[in-house]
This record gives sequence, C-alpha cells and structure tokens, in this order.
Amino acid sequence: MTNIVPVRAFKDNYIWLMVDATAQAAWAVDPGDAAPVIDYLREHHLALAGILITHHHADHCGGISNLLNEWKDIPVYGFMHSKVPQLTHFVKENDEINCGQIKLKVVEIPGHTLDHLAFYNDEIVFCGDTLFSAGCGRVFEGTYEQMYHSLNKLFYLPNSIKIYCGHEYTWQNLQFALQVEPENSFIQKKIAVVTRLLAEDKPTLPAILADEKNINPFLRCQESSVMQAAQNNAPNKLANAVEVFKYLREWKNRF
Repeated sequence: MTNIVPVRAFKDNYIWLMVDATAQAAWAVDPGDAAPVIDYLREHHLALAGILITHHHADHCGGISNLLNEWKDIPVYGFMHSKVPQLTHFVKENDEINCGQIKLKVVEIPGHTLDHLAFYNDEIVFCGDTLFSAGCGRVFEGTYEQMYHSLNKLFYLPNSIKIYCGHEYTWQNLQFALQVEPENSFIQKKIAVVTRLLAEDKPTLPAILADEKNINPFLRCQESSVMQAAQNNAPNKLANAVEVFKYLREWKNRF
C-alpha cells in the first residue's frame, strides 16, 4: 500500500511523497527543497525512487540536484518542453508513469506556466500551482483563456478525487471566496473546518474535488452568483465565463 505524505518546505509549500513502506521507497512530487525530503526519508529508512515535477518554478524543483547527489540514476519526470535541466524523462498529455504501485496519467494544464502538468489517476491528482483549495494560481506565462481551460480539465476529473496542490493557501483563498459569495454556506462551513485544522498545525489538504465545486469561485465561473458578483465589481460587461474568470483572477490579485 502507498501512502501520500506531506513534507513542508519554505513558508507554505508542500512536497508530496508517495511512500511504499513495503518497498521502503518513495516518489517525490515538486521537491523545491531537498533538506526536508532527505530528513524524512532517512528518518523512515526510505530510498528515493523517482521525482515528478509539475512546473519549473524554483520552489517546486530547486531541490532536485541535491536529491540526485544522494540517490543517483533515479528518473525525473517533467514536461517535454520544460526548462528544468535535471529532467531525464519528458512527458506530455496522456502519457502514463508507473510510480511503484501507483500509476499516474499526465495532463497538460498551462496558464500559471507554459510547462505546467498535473499527474493523476481516478483517486488522486498532483496539480502544482494550477488548482488550489478554494483558489487557483496566478497567470504568469500563459493566457487567462489557457488557465480557464486547464481548470476545466481538472473540473471533469472524478468528483471523489483528492487534490494535492503545492501550497497551504486554503484559509486565504476562502476569505476571497467569501467576498465573492458571502451567502455561500459551504464556504462558511469550510472556513470553520480549515481554521480548526490550522490551529492544530494540520494540513488543510488534500481537498476533494466535489467540495471544491461548491466553494472555489474559479471552478464556479458559470454559476449565477459568481457571475453576478464579478459583474457587479467589473468596470465593463463580462461576456462569457472566460471573462468572468479573468476578472475574478485580477480581483484576487488585488485582494
């Protein structure tokens, strides 16, 4: 059996480890910092079997070289046009990766960066900085239309799927979500749960996609309440869901 373990890094990053205790091995997703990964693996007598990279930002890939110094000749997976120099295996949409007992498919989700990937199966998705609980990533390299369509790809994954994203942003994202939909009882209840978890120094992740469809404004751009909130604040007419998304993301940038 494989367990997924969060390893904290920097201020609010999560490095996810897929741990197979029987094989005494683990796969790391987005190791921006090597030190906490090395510490965890040594403490639990595990070897590093491979690395998955969702995108090229340093807080997601900066630890690769030091990990490869400790565990040589392991595979490092990332996008076929990625800028990450340590990649050994280049993947694209619909490719499959075997991570010990876990098999994952690749989906391309550009927007936050142009090389952004998610790795998923019917139960889990590692989505980096594209989809957060109650939020989404900033649009740095792609277009708002690309980001909207990337989120739409994730929207249609199984409702029960567990979302493993790259940062502990849930509480802050919920404050914005409540600004958009102040009458949304799902958001109100989620804030109470998240506040309790953080007070106990526990992760708010993974999130469940079905829950996100009730609380995440960036997955609700076609809901009348979200469309109306965006239109009430926008200086001009928003013609479609992509324009609603663009305004929401720009509003969140200022929030």
